[in-house]
Formats: sequence, C-alpha cells, structure tokens
Amino acid sequence: MATRGAYAKGVVKREEILEAALAVVASHGYRKASVREIAEAAGLSPAGLLHYFGTKEELFVAILRARDERDELAYTGEDSAAAFLAVVAHNASVPGLVQLYSQLAAEAGDPEHPAHAYFRERTERVESMTRAQVAADQQSGLLRDDVDAAWIVRMLHAVADGLQNAWMLDPTIDMAAEIEQLLVLLRPQSSAR
Repeated sequence: MATRGAYAKGVVKREEILEAALAVVASHGYRKASVREIAEAAGLSPAGLLHYFGTKEELFVAILRARDERDELAYTGEDSAAAFLAVVAHNASVPGLVQLYSQLAAEAGDPEHPAHAYFRERTERVESMTRAQVAADQQSGLLRDDVDAAWIVRMLHAVADGLQNAWMLDPTIDMAAEIEQLLVLLRPQSSAR
C-alpha cells in the first residue's frame, strides 16, 4: 500500500515538474532553460529533478510529450484544419518550446539520441490521425481527392516544421496564415475561390 502511495506522489510531482518546465522553457528557450532553473521553479534541487527524469535530454523529451498532450486537449475539435491552425498560431506564443522542438528534432536524426523514439512515435501518431481526417475530408468534398492523403499529410507536417524554423529567424512570419494559404490550394477547384 505504501508503494502505491509513493508511486502516486511521484506521478503528481513529475506533473508539477513538467508544468514548471513548460513555463520555463516556453519563456526562456531551450538554451537558456537550465536544469537548475527548472529545478528551482519546481521547488527541487537539480539532483532531485533528475531523479524523476534521469538526464536533461530525457527531461526535454518529457517536456515535448507534455506539450503535445496539452495541445491535443486544448485544440482537438471537430474541424481538424481549424485545430491544426490553432496549434500553429499558439506556437508563436511559446517560442522556447518551438526552439526546443526544432533543436531536438534535428538531433533526433541520430538513432542513439534520447529523442529519436519520441519523434518517430509522434510522427506516426500525428500523421496517422491526420491521414484519416484528410481522407474523410476528401470524401466529403472539403479537400481535393486527386491528391494522395498521405502525401498531403507529409507536406503539411514538413511545411509546419519548416515554417517554425523560418519563424525563429523572422518572427514577423505568420505561420498560421502561411499554412492557411497551403490549405486553400488543397481545396477542390470550385470551393478554392
């Protein structure tokens, strides 16, 4: 019984740490968010923080997972295009998380990197859900049906990630507006105008 209580307390503490970490990284960025700063925000020592995550890299992967969970809860709705655009627009308000995502995505190309499995799983999960929605939108006439659904999803994913990189260099770029332009091109000819 004591073990279950200790486990539950550990889960709660881990969530508290992730909340603090999300806030620190969102406002200060990946490079400026130290383990010490995140630990202080969570009311722990750096060693105490790493007790819950193992390494700094594993902490950052957990931050991205937590960000994804929160985005899915906040922006999932009936209209998948609107939800996607809302997430893209929201990203402009959390530059540190965009920086963390982009940095770890680049590093995760190495199969030995702690974020490699996260990005593979995330890509498959997000693209699988999106493929189903794109196919449904094609059948209902909301999207062109002469373009492969899997291709559309890969291109939207690539464009969104690429726009994040461009936006970090030029924050005047409206990422959501750029994605919206692409979506216009994917509508059937009669409804694109």
